[in-house]
Amino acid sequence: MVTLSSDSRNIIGRGPPLGAGLFFLGIVSVGMMMLDHRSNYLETVRQWLGAAASPVYAVVQTPGQAWDWLTGSFADRGRLRTENSELSEQLREARVKLLQFDSLREENVRLRAVREASAGVGGRTMIAEIMRVDVDPFRHRVRINKGADDGVFKNQPVLDAFGIVGQVVQVDKYTSTIILISDAEHAIPVQVNRNGIRSIAVGAGDLGKLSLPYMTVESDVKVEDLLVSSGLDGIFPAGYPVARVSKVERNPADTFALVEAKPLAQLDRDREVLLLWDDTPQVEAPGAKPKPATESKPAAEASTAPTPPAQATSGQPAPAAQAPAPTPGAQPLPQPQPPTED
Repeated sequence: MVTLSSDSRNIIGRGPPLGAGLFFLGIVSVGMMMLDHRSNYLETVRQWLGAAASPVYAVVQTPGQAWDWLTGSFADRGRLRTENSELSEQLREARVKLLQFDSLREENVRLRAVREASAGVGGRTMIAEIMRVDVDPFRHRVRINKGADDGVFKNQPVLDAFGIVGQVVQVDKYTSTIILISDAEHAIPVQVNRNGIRSIAVGAGDLGKLSLPYMTVESDVKVEDLLVSSGLDGIFPAGYPVARVSKVERNPADTFALVEAKPLAQLDRDREVLLLWDDTPQVEAPGAKPKPATESKPAAEASTAPTPPAQATSGQPAPAAQAPAPTPGAQPLPQPQPPTED
């Protein structure tokens, strides 16, 4: 039977003293640090120790990373939704502004064209905006935002950047109504710009067509001839473009030819029109002599002017000559007295 011996001596006191061991380990550590600092002998050891400790670091950091990912995912989704809504709203506003910019650009182009066209127009002009178009297909009339307060008057000619549009038929205080040249109730005297042949262009009820029903078959008119206003109606000034001939048909058996023209004004696309005041000075009729200005004659000339012969009338003396007007500071001449009857 085995028996265990009992030893009552201290276990710590059995080996080398603790101070010597600590001193030895300190010397070894300092030596290793010096060698590592100067020669990097332990660089490989550190790399291997770091590789071995990487799984430990990953396991330790996994709970924190998982929590951050979970909270960040919900926060990012909410933030992305908010940003998406804001960007969508900004995109809609940008698209609306882009549409407005396109409209403003087109309006600027139209206004520039109207202003350039008005540069060669004699007289005063004013730009008016079309507010409303008559929905009746047989009445080609529009309403503008200028009225009597702006100086608009009835039968005032209206133009655009390309030609004559029509004339004012009704004037209110702030608005006016324009009848287009394509209206079936409108007619305008025109002449062929190439040879000066005069005729009348009548509206055909079509925005793209005018009729010239009084052009005879012998008239020298061709397709693409330019028709301008003749000014003989006293409404439209002479020389403004009206239409271009688009169709000419002649039948020898008829008196008048079938002549149609296309208006040059953009009657179906105009947004702004030009009101015209004709300030052309009145020209005197040929052969009329200017009326001489009356001048007062001097007193000396008046006194020497011959007097008309006295008319012989029974019992009535001849009228006395009129004395000249007295000059300042001079005494008036005595008036002759008629003879008295006994």
